[in-house]
Amino acid sequence: MMQYSAHIHKAPRQFLPEGFSITTWENLEPYFKELLERPIMSGAELEKWMKDSSELEAVISEDACWRQIRMTCDTENKSLEEAFTFFVMEIQPQIQPYADQLNRKLIDCVYTKELDEKKYFTYLRSVRKSIDLFRTENIPLQAELSVMAQHFGVVSGKMTVTIDEKEYTLQQATKFLENPDRAVRESAYRKINERRYQDKEVLNELFTKLVQKRHQVALNAGFSNYRDYKFVEMGRFDYTKEDCYAFHDAVKLHVVPLVAAIYKHKQKQLGLDTLRPWDTEAEPEGTAPLRPFHTGEELLEKSIACFRQLRPFFADCLVTMKKMGRLDLESRKGKAPGGYNCPLAETGAPFIFMNAAGQMNDVTTMVHEGGHAVHSFLAHPLELSSFKEYPMEVAEVASMSMELFSMDYWNSFFNDNAELVRAKLHQLERVITIFPWIAIIDKYQHWIYENPFHTEDERAAKWMAINNEFSTGVLDYSGLEEFRKYGWQKQLHLFEVPFYYIEYGIAQLGAIGMWMQFKEDKEKALDNYCQALALGGTRTLPELYKAAGIPFDLGPDRVKTLMEFVGKEINKLS
Repeated sequence: MMQYSAHIHKAPRQFLPEGFSITTWENLEPYFKELLERPIMSGAELEKWMKDSSELEAVISEDACWRQIRMTCDTENKSLEEAFTFFVMEIQPQIQPYADQLNRKLIDCVYTKELDEKKYFTYLRSVRKSIDLFRTENIPLQAELSVMAQHFGVVSGKMTVTIDEKEYTLQQATKFLENPDRAVRESAYRKINERRYQDKEVLNELFTKLVQKRHQVALNAGFSNYRDYKFVEMGRFDYTKEDCYAFHDAVKLHVVPLVAAIYKHKQKQLGLDTLRPWDTEAEPEGTAPLRPFHTGEELLEKSIACFRQLRPFFADCLVTMKKMGRLDLESRKGKAPGGYNCPLAETGAPFIFMNAAGQMNDVTTMVHEGGHAVHSFLAHPLELSSFKEYPMEVAEVASMSMELFSMDYWNSFFNDNAELVRAKLHQLERVITIFPWIAIIDKYQHWIYENPFHTEDERAAKWMAINNEFSTGVLDYSGLEEFRKYGWQKQLHLFEVPFYYIEYGIAQLGAIGMWMQFKEDKEKALDNYCQALALGGTRTLPELYKAAGIPFDLGPDRVKTLMEFVGKEINKLS
C-alpha cells in the first residue's frame, strides 16, 4: 500500500510578502511588472522565475476562490457579491494582458528548450494554447460573462416552496419525492417545477445573453462558433467533437435499454399502471425512504468513518478540512444551489460546498466531493500551480470512483443490511440512469452554440427533440410538457461552466473501470487511483488513465462491456 499524508503544508512565500493580500490592482501590479522585466540568464534562473510566477498565480487563484465560495454560501449578502464582482471586473481584466505577456516570455525564452520535456510537456502545451486564444477585445467580455453566469446562483438561491406550511429550498423539497404517499410526491414535484417555471423568462433571457456574448468571444478569437473555441480553451487535446457524438450514440444503443429495464422494475415494485416522474425515487408502500443522516455534522462524521475503512488517508483529508473550516454542507435559504469541491492553490486544503437535506443523494454527493478533495490533497505537493490543474475528465474519475469504492463501507450510514443493499442499488441505478442526461446536456450544447441566434421557441423545441431521442418510453410525462420544455434551466453547468458536462460521462466510464479493478484487487486499485491523481496535470489524458490502470476509450464496445458489468452487479444485489 502506498503511503500518503493529509498533513497539508503551505509553503512559505519566496516572492510575495507573507502578509500580502489583494485589495487593489495597484498593490498587485508591481509583482507582474517584476516578473515581466526580470532578466533570465540561465536555466536555473528560468526555473526560479517559473516558481515565482506560480506563487503569484496561487495567491491570486486562492483569493478569487474565496470570494466565490463566500458569495455562494450567502447569495443574499450584497457585500460578498460586490467583493466577487470587484475582482472579476476590476482585477481579473488587468491581469490577463500581463498573463499573456508572461506566457510569451516563457515560450520565447532560449532556456525553455532545455526544460525536461516529459515534466513540462502538458504545461507548455497549455501555455501555447493560452497564447493562441488570447485576444485583448475578449477581456471585458469574459469579465461580464463571469458576473452574468453567477446571476444564475442568485436567482436559483431565492427559489423556495411551501409544503405543510413550512418553507423549503428546492434541494430540501426533493426529499418529498421519496415519500411513500404518491399524492405527496406529485404535489411536491409540481410545486418544485411550478417554482422553477415562475423564473423561466428571467433564466431564458439570461441564457440568451450568455450565448450571444460567448459567441462573440469565439468570433474574436477566430473561431466560427463557441463550441470549437471552448474545446481548445478547455484543453481537449485528446478527443474531438466526433468522439462526443460517438458517446451519444453509444448511450442510446447500450445504456437507454438498461435505464428502461430499471424503470420497468420500479413500476412493477410500486405496483403502478404507469410510471410518472415523481415515482422514480419512491419506495414500495411500507418501505421508509433511506435517511442516512440528519445534520451536516452527522453526514461529515459518518463520511469520515466510511473513508477510514476504505483507506485511512482518505479520512484524514476530511479531518484536516474540518479542522480548517473548509466545509459548508447543509441546504438553507439564500445559499446557491449545487455542490462543489474548490481547490485552494496556496493553502492546499480544498473547500467542499453542498446542499445536504438528509437524503441518500447527499451521501453520494459527499463521497463524490470527498473524492475531489482527496485529488486536491494528492496533487498539492506538485512543484508548480499549473501542474495541479488536472483535466476535468480525470478530476471526475477521482470523485465518481470514490462513490463506487466507498459503497462497501456505507455501513457507517446504515446499520441495517437491507438498507445498505437498497443504498447500493440506488447508487448503481444512478450510475446508469445519469448517462442519458449527460448525453442530452452535451448534445444540447453542441446545437446551442452551432446555432447561437436561435429563438426561445426553437431552443425549447430542440430540447424536447433531444430528450425524446434518449427517452425510454417508460416514464409518462403527459400533462407536464410545459415543465419539460424548461427542464434544461435546472442545469447549473449550462449557465456557469458551458461544455463542462461530457466529462461526467467520460469519467463515469473510467470510474466503472476503476471499480472493476477494485473488485479484483482492492489495494492495487487504490494504489493506481492515488498514483494517477498524484500526477495532477503533468501527463496527457490517456497517460493519466493508463497510470490508473484503465483505457481511455469512449467507443461503443467499451461502453457495452462496462454496462454489462454494472448490470451484473445490480442483479447480484436484487
